[in-house]
Amino acid sequence: MDMDTFMDTLWFNILGIVQYGASLFDRLLTPLHIFGPIFILTLLALITVLITKVLNRVIVTKRYTELEKQFRHWYTVREEAMKGEDYEKAKRLARNIDQAKLNRVYYDYFLEGFLLGLMRNVLPIMLMVVYINEYYRTERLLDIFGRGYVLQLTRSSGEPILIGSVFCYIVALLICYLIWAVAGRVLRTGKSETCSDFVEAAGETTCEPRMSPGPMTNFVEISLKRHVS
Repeated sequence: MDMDTFMDTLWFNILGIVQYGASLFDRLLTPLHIFGPIFILTLLALITVLITKVLNRVIVTKRYTELEKQFRHWYTVREEAMKGEDYEKAKRLARNIDQAKLNRVYYDYFLEGFLLGLMRNVLPIMLMVVYINEYYRTERLLDIFGRGYVLQLTRSSGEPILIGSVFCYIVALLICYLIWAVAGRVLRTGKSETCSDFVEAAGETTCEPRMSPGPMTNFVEISLKRHVS
């Protein structure tokens, strides 16, 4: 089997799986049509948010983890280097770190994160948009809900503005992400307040565990002595 035949077979198999999944998804949503198109689109937006959050936790490559560790390592080294007493020498040392390690590590780290972001965030959203555009197009909306639009607004001139399913889905998706972010911040704030109460009661200075200086500090000190002296 040549490459063209293999790619055609692979594409048709993927297309068949996607079509089967879309039809199955459509059958699952059919009983919920009684709640109206806005409820359906909001539910799909919430499902999309949950899928992206799960994928962001599950899909993490070993290369991305290693690059993140390297980036944080060399960025910390650079920050420590900039704390040298001689600013000009510290600046030259930081530039050497950028040219030798940090720039390359940052580029690889950014590219790996960008590709993972496409897979974990953009791809699920695009697939859902394609599904909504196909299964909740104007004709389908008219058959299911008796109207070919989701919302209708009126201009000052009295001319109606018909809003379709994809636009409403995107708005609902943004609202879901906003609510998720606000809820996460509220929970973190509550956790921080609890931590502050613990610190005050225990007489500690921080909730973080006490850690002794590690090899990072020793490495920075040696690097500074070699370059600054």
